[in-house]
Amino acid sequence: RLTSTTLWGTTVGLFSAWIAIALAIGAYLWSRNAITIGTVYLLFYYTTQIEEPIETIREELEQFQQAAASFQRVQALLAQPSQLQKSRQAVLPQGALSVQFEHVWFGYGEPPTLENINFHVSAGQVLGLLGHTGSGKSTLARLLLRLCDGQQGKICLGGVSVDQVAGHELPHRVGFVTQDVQLFQTPVRNNLTFFNSRILDKHILQALDELGLRPWLEALPQGLDTMLGADSSGLSAGQAQLLAFARVFLKDPGLVILDEASSRLDPQTERLIERAVDRLLETRTGIVIAHRLETVMRADQILILEKGRVVEYGDRIQLMNNSHSQFSSLLAAAHV
Repeated sequence: RLTSTTLWGTTVGLFSAWIAIALAIGAYLWSRNAITIGTVYLLFYYTTQIEEPIETIREELEQFQQAAASFQRVQALLAQPSQLQKSRQAVLPQGALSVQFEHVWFGYGEPPTLENINFHVSAGQVLGLLGHTGSGKSTLARLLLRLCDGQQGKICLGGVSVDQVAGHELPHRVGFVTQDVQLFQTPVRNNLTFFNSRILDKHILQALDELGLRPWLEALPQGLDTMLGADSSGLSAGQAQLLAFARVFLKDPGLVILDEASSRLDPQTERLIERAVDRLLETRTGIVIAHRLETVMRADQILILEKGRVVEYGDRIQLMNNSHSQFSSLLAAAHV
C-alpha cells in the first residue's frame, strides 16, 4: 500500500511539474514574441500526452510490486515445515475401502472441531453425514484425505492407519468431489485426466458412457478438445460438476467423498448427477456429506454431527423406523 501511494504521488508530482514548466516556458517565449499563442497551446497539449504512458508505467510497476509480494508469500508458505507426522510406505488394499474412526479428536484451536468421533463403514457401504454448517463434516473429510492429522485417536482405511500410508497413495485411492470445481485453462481431455497422458481417449469415453455422461460430452462444441478456462468459462455449473464426477471415475478410487456435490444444480442436471453417483458408488465405499436429506437416502448408515460431536449414528432403515431418532424427526419435518 505504501509503495502504491508513493508511486502515485511521484507520477502526479512529476506530471504537474512538467505541465508547470511547459506553461512557464511557453509564457516566457510568447512574451518575447518568439512563438505564437497557438505554439504555446501545442507545447501544453504535447506535454499532456505524456500522462497516459506515465500512468501505464505506474500501473505496471504496481502490478510488479504485487507479484513480487505474492511470490514472497508463496516462498514463505513452501518454507513452512509440514505438521503432518511422517508417513511410512504402507499400501492400501485394492477395491472398496472400509473406513474406521476410533476416538478421533481434532481442533484448530478451542473448542475442538471434532470430539471423540467413532464409526465404522464396511467396504462397499455408504455413510450419510449430516449436520449444520460448522458441525465438522468437511473437517472429517480432510482427515480422511490427510490434509491434517487428528490430535487423538486412529483413522483407518481398508484396515490401514492413514498415517502409515505413503504420501502419494491417498490422493489416488480417495476421490473427493465438492460443489466448487477447479478447472484448468486447457481442453476438456486434460481437465478430466489431470494431464495424465497414459489415460487414452477410449478409456475417457468408456468412463463417460458408464456414467451416462456421453450426451454431455457430445453437446460440447469440440468434444474432448473443447477449450476450458480457469474461471470456469465454457461450462455451466452443472457441466463443471459432471466433469468433476468423470475425474473421480477415471481415477477409480476405493473411497468416494461427496461434499454437497449437487447442491447448486438445476433439476435436470441433478437427475443426471444422481445416476452418475449411483454408478460411481456401485462398487466403492462412499461418504455423502449433505444438508438436504434426499441426498442421503441412498446411504446404508447415517451419522449426525452437532458442534463436532456424534449425536446419532446407526443403520438408516432402523433410524427411519425409530420414531424417537433424530433422523426420523428430520425426515418428518422435511416430509421426505
